[in-house]
Amino acid sequence: MRYNQVGEYDIFEPHKRMYPGNIMKQAPIFLTKIILFFGLVVLLLPVQGTSAQENQPIQEVNGGIEPGAVVVYRVLDLVKGQTVYAYAAGTSGNLDPLIVLVEGDADPVAESQIFGASFNQAVAAGEDPVTAYAAAADDQFLAWDDDNGQGYDAALAFSVPADGSYLLALASSRFQQSAGDFRLLIGIDSPEVLSGEAEPTTEHLVVFQQDLSRLGVAVQEISGALSAENSFTSYNLHDIRPGETLYAYIEATAGDLAPVLTLEDFGEKVIRTGNFLGEEAEGSLQFTFDGDGRNYRLRVSACCEDGQLTSGDYRLLVGVNDPDVLSGVAAPEGNPIVKEPLDVQIGLKMQQVTSVDQKAENFGVVATMQMNWFDRKLAFSPDTCNCNFKLLRGNEFASFVSQNDIPWPEFTLFNQQGRRDTQNQLVIVFPDGRATYIERFSVTLQAPDFDFRRFPFDSQQFFIRIDSLFPEEFFIFSDLPDYSELGGQLGEEEWIITDFNTEITTEIASTERPTSRFSFGFEAERHVSFYVIRVFIPILVILTVSWFTFFLKDYSKRVDVSAGNLLLFIAFNFTISGDLPRLGYITFLDAVLITTFVVTGMVVAFNVILKRLELSGREELAQRIDRYTIWIYPLAYILGLAVVIGLAT
Repeated sequence: MRYNQVGEYDIFEPHKRMYPGNIMKQAPIFLTKIILFFGLVVLLLPVQGTSAQENQPIQEVNGGIEPGAVVVYRVLDLVKGQTVYAYAAGTSGNLDPLIVLVEGDADPVAESQIFGASFNQAVAAGEDPVTAYAAAADDQFLAWDDDNGQGYDAALAFSVPADGSYLLALASSRFQQSAGDFRLLIGIDSPEVLSGEAEPTTEHLVVFQQDLSRLGVAVQEISGALSAENSFTSYNLHDIRPGETLYAYIEATAGDLAPVLTLEDFGEKVIRTGNFLGEEAEGSLQFTFDGDGRNYRLRVSACCEDGQLTSGDYRLLVGVNDPDVLSGVAAPEGNPIVKEPLDVQIGLKMQQVTSVDQKAENFGVVATMQMNWFDRKLAFSPDTCNCNFKLLRGNEFASFVSQNDIPWPEFTLFNQQGRRDTQNQLVIVFPDGRATYIERFSVTLQAPDFDFRRFPFDSQQFFIRIDSLFPEEFFIFSDLPDYSELGGQLGEEEWIITDFNTEITTEIASTERPTSRFSFGFEAERHVSFYVIRVFIPILVILTVSWFTFFLKDYSKRVDVSAGNLLLFIAFNFTISGDLPRLGYITFLDAVLITTFVVTGMVVAFNVILKRLELSGREELAQRIDRYTIWIYPLAYILGLAVVIGLAT
């Protein structure tokens, strides 16, 4: 809208502009302007983007931090007024990175000591450690940050106060021992670094300061022995990063040992050797890793003297990035280089005894097993899931460790028969790498240690034996304190469980190599009252009735009664033998029944003899003999029982 020449408002002006004739007249000019504008934008954008990218140096650095380590980089040739941007993110483990920026001529160790003293003094004065930490860092460092990035990532921006170089240190976060790999972005006047997604444009912005970093230097000392029976041993190495150098030195300390040192890769291919011909009592090797040094190992073997294997004790010194190892004088320091077997605490709660099959010599149980162990490869950063632990159910954990190539303490029940029915299976993984495995299962187990010699007054030993599937060089079982126990109501009526114990042993069974075995053993006794009421009292009654027949003078009746008793004892024998396996020895109850057979059989024969004497007219002799037999019968039974029991036991 506009006013006319005399200042009046022209209500028709908008309509004039929209008149088709006017639009057609102005269209070519309008379209030309649009085309020129967009063409200029298209032409200028690449030029401006390229120019900006070239003027913004950004470098990406990747590495790793072990607990307590510090990585120091020197940021080169900064100019007053420039802004340094840095972003650090953990890419593995539970690393929570911390960035610190100090003067270029500063001593990181001295700076750390001053900071620590200030922090400790504030905490001792009663200040909150969190605020004390921040205040001490603000006073001591030019700039620092912990969690201003995504999640637990660190990000900072620093305006350069003077020309020169500065030191940027990367460590694990303030109040926890985190560790893992990291990705560090550093840029000059490039705020896009703070997003953590900037693309690197140079490799010459920062330089790693090995002399100022407490990183990568480690020395470990190991002692061992070799013999004719054990002529070699292997040491699995922790992962070694590209660019790091492994040093190893070995010397004999006793005997005539000529040790040969060999570095082998994951395919058992020999990479380096020391004292290969076995002509010396010492040897050494070194190797710099160009690529990823995973699954390497050192092999120590006894070599020869005049064709014979030597033997004796040795001292092995292994180091990373410390050439003093080659002289054998380096002092142990840093993190372990050789993988020690992971300690796996294991325990078992036996909640039910579902069955005891004496004839098949097995028993069924329902139990809950727990294993605790620590493996830094399982560590994760809590900010990835906003959780302080992860729950993996069923086969989720097995799939997880398989995909990430992480061994875990897999196991088998050594005396298992049939399949194990898993009712519940759960793995709890904590950010620092601690893991807890819990499984409730039911299973039938073999009990080959049954001893029925004192049956039914016997007590039996039952065992649940859990074997590691990995040799002891990877996992070693230990007892889980205050965990193993017997349930309050086991549900087994025939047996009384009196005690239990746990034991850790080394066995060569499932893998044909020394492996750890956890044994949960318990002892059980029978409810004897059942056998007293069902077996011994009836036998005693029958024997008493048999004895009473001796007071009868009718020898024919006595023959009938004793023969009937013999049949009863045969029935007892079949009843008892149906509950037991076919044993190669005599049980206590067998002894009782055998004695009863023999004595009852003798009674039958004796009564037949008396009857024949009576029929032959010598009745007086029969009665005189019978008079003594009344007392000889119980004595003979007791004596025969004692003899048979003695032979059985």
